[in-house]
Order: sequence, then structure tokens, then C-alpha cells
Amino acid sequence: MEQIYDSHILLVDDNEQLRDMVTGILQKEGFRHLWTAKDCRSCREICRKGMPDLIVLDIGLPDGDGFTLLHEIRVLSNVPVLFLSARDEDSDRLLGLGLGADDYLTKPFLPRELVLRIIAILKRTYFPAGAGKGYRQDELVLGSRTVDFAEGVVRSADGSLCRLTAKETILLKKLWENRGRIVTFDALSQALWGEFYYGYENSLMVHIRRLREKIEETPSQPQYLTTARGLGYKLEKGQ
Repeated sequence: MEQIYDSHILLVDDNEQLRDMVTGILQKEGFRHLWTAKDCRSCREICRKGMPDLIVLDIGLPDGDGFTLLHEIRVLSNVPVLFLSARDEDSDRLLGLGLGADDYLTKPFLPRELVLRIIAILKRTYFPAGAGKGYRQDELVLGSRTVDFAEGVVRSADGSLCRLTAKETILLKKLWENRGRIVTFDALSQALWGEFYYGYENSLMVHIRRLREKIEETPSQPQYLTTARGLGYKLEKGQ
């Protein structure tokens, strides 16, 4: 895509009025390629024909739940996913983020906040800072594992692949750009959630834990992604 408004966005929600409202909000903002699905089945059908650039996903669906659907999507793609749900329990938000969602917004919501969050996710995923300005390096070697940023995967020496979510990719790139230096909790949270990062400290910890499971030989004793207690995290220079 050449610009954010070329993005293909899929809204999955069983509430027809909400689908119409969100579609209208995004069309007014300038988004031209909008798909809607009322249940898991129709979402799967759309994704099989062509994966969208962003999925806005409800949790409570008539033929399943958004958590299970996200797990299925993550097997196929690291497409960014924004949960839009009436369930406002911290446990639900952390579960969604832990499964690989990029953000979580509760209903009722401010239309402008939804638009800003969608734009922020698209910018971070498809239009990262520094793109087109001579900064590019697609691989990061961490011991026996290689991170391929272009493909969004971690390759092990035995040839196996582990897919990174969009959030994990952003997080690892931020640490990589500051390799050998401590990156504060605030700086990492802002990279992931933009200006809405306040209150996401626990969510950041979930993403760090899942990232370690993919890049570390022994996640409980990290060699590369280390913690600077009380300050933030650091990607060690090492090899």
C-alpha cells in the first residue's frame, strides 16, 4: 500500500448497528477498503480469499469467540488485530494481548479514539519511522536463532520457524535500534501503543515474556533480552 488509507480493514462483530457505525466512521476518515463479518465463519472465508491489513475483532461472536479466532489467525498471519469488546476485565485484555493482539479497546468508545488507535497500529506496522531514509536491515542473529524482520519470523538452526506478531516485531526493533542500551518501560510502551500507552505496563510484560519464548534458548534465564530492574529492558550486544 502507498498510504494508510489504502489499507484493507476487516471489522468482525455480530452487532449490525455497530458494524454500520464503525464503517461510517472509517469511511468519513478516508478509509476506502472496508470489509465486515458477523461471525467467525464469515471472517475465515474473507481471510482465506485475502488477508486484510488490519482486523478489528469482537470477543463474543455467535459461533465462537474472538480469542479462539485470533489463535487461528495467528497460525496463518501476523496481521495486526485490535480487539473491540464490551468485556473490560483486565484478565480479558491481558489474555487478548497475550494471544498476539496489538491493542484492546472497550465499548463504549470514543469514535476519534478508535480512529487514532487504528492509524497508530497501521503506521507502526506498515510505515515505521526511518523507512525509506537509508535505514534498513532485515536480519538479527541471536545465537542459533535468526530474526527475519522482513518476513516477521524467527528461524532456528534446525530450520523451524516461529512467527512474530506485529507488536513483537515493533518491540524487538525498538530494542534492536538501541542495542546495548536500556530502553525504558515508557519508551517501549509508547512504541507499542503511541500516546495511549498509560496503564499498559502489565501488557508490556506479557509481550516481553512471549518474545523471550521465541528468541531465547532458555526464556526463564534470558541471555539476550535482559531486564534492567526498575528501569526497562535491554537487548544485549553479544553475538
